[in-house]
Parts: sequence; structure tokens; C-alpha cells
Amino acid sequence: MSALRRKFGDDYQVVTTSSSGSGLQPQGPGQGPQQQLVPKKKRQRFVDKNGRCNVQHGNLGSETSRYLSDLFTTLVDLKWRWNLFIFILTYTVAWLFMASMWWVIAYTRGDLNKAHVGNYTPCVANVYNFPSAFLFFIETEATIGYGYRYITDKCPEGIILFLFQSILGSIVDAFLIGCMFIKMSQPKKRAETLMFSEHAVISMRDGKLTLMFRVGNLRNSHMVSAQIRCKLLKSRQTPEGEFLPLDQLELDVGFSTGADQLFLVSPLTICHVIDAKSPFYDLSQRSMQTEQFEIVVILEGIVETTGMTCQARTSYTEDEVLWGHRFFPVISLEEGFFKVDYSQFHATFEVPTPPYSVKEQEEMLLMSSPLIAPAITNSKERHNSVDCLDGLDDITTKLPSKLQKITGREDFPKKLLRMSSTTSEKAYSLGDLPMKLQRISSVPGNSEEKLVSKTTKMLSDPMSQSVADLPPKLQKIAGGAARMEGNLPAKLRKMNSDRFT
Repeated sequence: MSALRRKFGDDYQVVTTSSSGSGLQPQGPGQGPQQQLVPKKKRQRFVDKNGRCNVQHGNLGSETSRYLSDLFTTLVDLKWRWNLFIFILTYTVAWLFMASMWWVIAYTRGDLNKAHVGNYTPCVANVYNFPSAFLFFIETEATIGYGYRYITDKCPEGIILFLFQSILGSIVDAFLIGCMFIKMSQPKKRAETLMFSEHAVISMRDGKLTLMFRVGNLRNSHMVSAQIRCKLLKSRQTPEGEFLPLDQLELDVGFSTGADQLFLVSPLTICHVIDAKSPFYDLSQRSMQTEQFEIVVILEGIVETTGMTCQARTSYTEDEVLWGHRFFPVISLEEGFFKVDYSQFHATFEVPTPPYSVKEQEEMLLMSSPLIAPAITNSKERHNSVDCLDGLDDITTKLPSKLQKITGREDFPKKLLRMSSTTSEKAYSLGDLPMKLQRISSVPGNSEEKLVSKTTKMLSDPMSQSVADLPPKLQKIAGGAARMEGNLPAKLRKMNSDRFT
């Protein structure tokens, strides 16, 4: 098979065929399956590898007149052979036209027949025929001025034609020379020294499945404010049944983090993290064999030497995306500088990569983790308890004023409900602990009933709890104050009770 590839190239693939039912010659003993060369079907690209867009505009009709309204841009966009043809043709026609005008003036005045008369003053001296009139125009237009042919003061029409010739020549020079200068200074050729890797790769980076490709700059002059963008071109059908043949989706290559702004001094690897927001969220190694898409890469920047904006483009089809590969490093540290080895710029090597899509990996992670379901129910129960408390608050606000006072004093049911919600949360959290800790936490003395009884006792006797928390000296003072209050008269005790209620 390697010999066949060397003979026919990589544009052909080897297809193994069997002899049964195919009309081929039967195989003899010891012969293997017959091999047939079938040309690969070329993938229709929207953007070529060199950046040229495969788009042709047809059936414009009357819209072609719009090109003439912007004639300068139309001439700049033409190919070089057409530009040179228009350049030469315009100057040739202008020269012949102006030379004819000078010859017509000399002919109407009779200078062609009286040029050799000694006392006769012609309009243009030494113009005898059309070649001499053409030479006079060239000398005047190019400001050569040999001094042999010149305009005399006896010819006012020649003076007017001379002024018209000067104005028309300046306009033609400015238009054509400016067009040629703009075309020559276009930064399109600067894009030839901006390199893109032949393939894009998909592998793990920082624990995430990532699409990567490489860019490089062959010149020492930098690309100022270099920025990179990626578009995914893929056909799809909307839920309404509309078919979009070239739907453009944006691929995030670091727009939110500023990673799309490049300092393109050495080759860089551009990364697109495949996550839930990525169009490749469902892409796996198996689905790549049936998918059809095209990734268009656009690199823009300002040329440092000319200050003009340059744009380089390329694209990657699904056949040019390698799953489970990584780029070879190309930068090495030498004595006093960093060296870039461009011989390894396009080289890749295989690395262990899961063949599943990010969506499939997340689903497998959910199925394999038993602790996620209790956590989800825990959050739901907590949310329901909070809703119940909010509902109680709403009900109390709608009651009459007297009932609101009663419910405001008796805050025990609400606190008890909150305590029960916290105990349920603790019960859910015990399921996440190891078995030994669950046994310790499940001691009969730590049951929920005792916890609730303790909370009711704490709520019913807050004063005793607060006194018990005081230091010993303050507890004695508080106890003495209680005894002194018991020895007070009945009226004073009643005043104190009314004061605190």
C-alpha cells in the first residue's frame, strides 16, 4: 500500500474489495483481497488554506453599475495583469488624443504648409506633421523641454490647449499612479509570512477538553494589536424547518479573558475550551466521523513597518482536526536567546484523551457519583422550609393587631420549625460521612426528640440560660438581685413586672 501511495500520492485511498458478486477475477490460492484505487471526494471548502474565499457573485443584473460608482476601489481590487493593461492603455489613449489636438490646431492654421517660410510665425514652432506634434506633447507632458519645439504668442488656442493638457495630465497621473501605489502597498503579501498549523488538535489541557491550533510570525517585525477570531461554519435546520447552509457560530478563544489579544513574537497555541457553551459540547471522537463543519480562523493586526491593517485567514475541516493529539514544542533556550524550530511547527504526537464528548463525560460523572442526589434533595428541603417560614410571616401580617401581638410573643413554633429544618439538614449531611462517624452520630442520646425538647426548654427559660452563662461572681450578684426582688413589697414587684412586659 505504501508503494501505491508513493506512486499515486495522498489524494487516493486504498479500498479493499472482495470477489464475491463484484464481477472481478477470482482470487487464486494464497492471494489476498484485491485492492482498488478510488479517488477521495474533495471536501468543498468555504475558505481555502491560503485564506481565499470560495464565493462567486452571480446574476447581479443592474447592480453591476455599483462597481463604477467606486471606480478607484474597483481598479485596486483587479488583478495585476488587468491593472497594468489599464495603466498602459490610459496613457496611450491620452497621449494620442492630445497629440491629435495639437496636430488639428496646426492643420487648421496652415502651419503644416507654411512651416518652412522664413517670416511666418506658427502656433508651435517646428511642428510639420503628426509625429512632430506627438513629440511636442510628450516633451510638454514630461517637462523635458528640449527647446526645439515651443508655443509662440501668436496662438491663443494653443495656450488654452496647453492649460487643459496640464490639468488633464495631473488628474490622470494622480489617479493611475495612486492606484498602482495603493495596490503595491497592500499588506496582503504580509499575510504570507503569518503561518497557521496544518491541523487542529483536540486533547486535554488543564483538565478540560480543548480545541487547539498554532499560529506563528516568520518576520522579526511585530504585528501590533494582533487579535484572533474563530468562526464555526456548519449547516443546520431550525425548529421551524428553515435550512441554514452556512450558519456562523462564534468560537470563544479567550475573548472574556483577553487571551485573544496576541503578542505574536514566537509561535502561540490558540485554545478553545469545550464546555456547555461551546458548539462542540456534543462532539466526540466517534461523532467526528459523521460531522461536517469548517472552522475559519481570522488573524488581524497592524503591520509595524507600514501601519496598515493586515488580515490572514485559514480554515480547518473535520478531516483536519486530530483527536487525541498535541503539538510538539518548538521553543528552546539557547545562550542568550530563545530559538524557534519551525521544522516542528506542524508536528503533532498522540496523547491519552477520552473519546467521549464533554456532555457524555458529565453524564457519566453524574451517574457514578451517589452523593449528588442527597445534596440535591437537601437543597430542595431547605428551600421548602424557608418558604414555609415566609408563608407564616405573610399570614401573621394579615391578622388583626391583637392576634399579631399574640403571635409576636409566641415565637416558639417558628423557631421549632427552623430547628427541625436544621436537624433534617444534619440528617442529610450524615449520609455523606464515613460509616464510623455515622455510628457515632447515631447514638440514642443524640436523637431528634431530645434536641427538640432541649430547644423548647431553652426557649421557655431564657433567663436561667443567660444567668448560667455568666461568670461565678456575676451569677452571685444575679442571684442576690433575685432574692432582693423576692423581699420587695407587692406593689414594687407588680411595677417591675409591668415594666418588663
